[in-house]
Amino acid sequence: MTREALVAGLTVSAFEIDKGFAEFIRSSYGATPGFELYEGDFVRTWPDALAASGKPGLAFGNLPYNAAGAIIVSLIEGGVRPARMVFTVQKEAAQRMCASPGTKNYAAFTVLCRSAYTVKTAFDLSPGCFWPQPRVISSVVVMESRGDAVPFAGEKAFTGFTRACFSSRRKTLRNNLKAAGFSEDVLAAACGSVGVSPDARAETLTPELFSALYVAIKPS
Repeated sequence: MTREALVAGLTVSAFEIDKGFAEFIRSSYGATPGFELYEGDFVRTWPDALAASGKPGLAFGNLPYNAAGAIIVSLIEGGVRPARMVFTVQKEAAQRMCASPGTKNYAAFTVLCRSAYTVKTAFDLSPGCFWPQPRVISSVVVMESRGDAVPFAGEKAFTGFTRACFSSRRKTLRNNLKAAGFSEDVLAAACGSVGVSPDARAETLTPELFSALYVAIKPS
C-alpha cells in the first residue's frame, strides 16, 4: 500500500511500530520525495506527523487488531478526521463500527464512529490474504466524513457520556446514568425533553438522540 500510494504521487506519512518492518520500509522508500516514516506507537506518534505535514485528506492501513479501536478513537477524538478513512480490521470490529441501533453489535464505539462518519464494510478478507496468517476473518471498512456530523461528535466528554449509557447493556439509561452520578430528576427531565424513555436501553438510541440527550443533561 505504501508503494502504491507513492507511485500515485501521494505525500505519505507512514507509521510502523515493528522495528524490523520499519527498517525495511525506510530502506525501500526513505529516499522517496514526499515520504516520511514515523516509528513507534501510532497513538503517540501521529501528533508529530500532524505538526509536520498538516491534516491528512486520507488515512488508510491494515490496523493491528489489538489496537484498531484505540487508533480510530484517537483520530476521531483528536480532531484529525480525514475526509476518508479505509482500514482493514477484524471482522467483529467492523461489525461494531457499522452496526445499526437495536442490534447486538451496536455500542459506544459505534456511536463514536457513526457520529462523525458514514461507515460501511467494503468486503471481507480471508486469513490467506495475509502473511503471517491471522486466525480470524478481516474486513475492509470505509469511513466517509459526515457533512452533517452529530453535535459534539468526537468530544471526549460526549464519548464518556455514551460509554456511561452503555456501561451495562442489560440496564436501562436510568440505571446506568444514575450509576454515573446523574440524578434521577435531571435524567427524567432530559429524557422527556428529547422524547426518550429513561427505561430505554442505550442500544436503541441513534447517535443523533445520544447527542440531543447529552445536550439536555450536561451541566451548562
